[in-house]
Amino acid sequence: MAYTLNHLKTLEAESIYVLREVAAQFQNPAILFSGGKDSILVTYLAYKAFYPAPIPFPLVHIDTGHNFPETLAYRDALVKKMGLKLIVGSVQESIDKGRVAEEKGYNASRIRLQTVTLLDTIEQYKFDACIGGARRDEEKARAKERFFSHRDEFGQWDPKNQRPELWNLFNGRMFPGEHFRVFPISNWTELDVWQYLAMEKVEMPSLYFSHKRRVFCRDGVWLAESPYVPMKPGEIAEERIVRFRTIGDMTSTGATFSTATTMDDIIREVAASRTTERGGRADDKRSETSMEDRKKEGYF
Repeated sequence: MAYTLNHLKTLEAESIYVLREVAAQFQNPAILFSGGKDSILVTYLAYKAFYPAPIPFPLVHIDTGHNFPETLAYRDALVKKMGLKLIVGSVQESIDKGRVAEEKGYNASRIRLQTVTLLDTIEQYKFDACIGGARRDEEKARAKERFFSHRDEFGQWDPKNQRPELWNLFNGRMFPGEHFRVFPISNWTELDVWQYLAMEKVEMPSLYFSHKRRVFCRDGVWLAESPYVPMKPGEIAEERIVRFRTIGDMTSTGATFSTATTMDDIIREVAASRTTERGGRADDKRSETSMEDRKKEGYF
């Protein structure tokens, strides 16, 4: 499959420039790593940005305790392969300490609880910049983000109080206690991400490729059968051939019926799709502003 080389190289150069700006402007940055394709891309771009030196940032993973086992296995293998430092913030630990209260019921999720764990981790390690893999095409709240997204001393985001970024000049100045979220791949699309990862032959988690899995349908979203998601009366799990376009908490990440077994298959599928990859995320369906509300509280 032919790739739009010039376009992808332009995006790569922009992202590497942003990553090097982070290293130049901040004292203690980190990469927020979920194990999904976007955080994998950011980590790979950081590898290229600072090669032959090692990546100068640790990976920070906020573990809900309800992750796909395949995600954790991929994370640990990548950390070992690249010789990276991994910091894990545990939502279960936040629950045990009484920092957050676990939701109850069939639709319980730990997605919103991640915010407190993330902010506690940032405070514990004194990170002044957290690099994430959010893209503007994903969701309308994320379309409002700058490359350097300011957070106040409470870790909160004000979409109406962000700094201009003319001519790719980034202002990382802040008061004590504040920090920035940085999004180097803001201008990439889902298709760009897959084309680039395929071009660079980056190994990806098996969850992204079609496989047999027991799933059940809830409110139009096909969820993986797991001990973390109690099924309601009448819900029946069945074995289907599926893959995941986005990887998150098992309680909210919807599967897609697909026969895509290679990167090129995924690229063709994404190019023909008329829904974003977050179209199957149950956590985004709680309200029309669920993502923006979580971001204002300090979410990714």
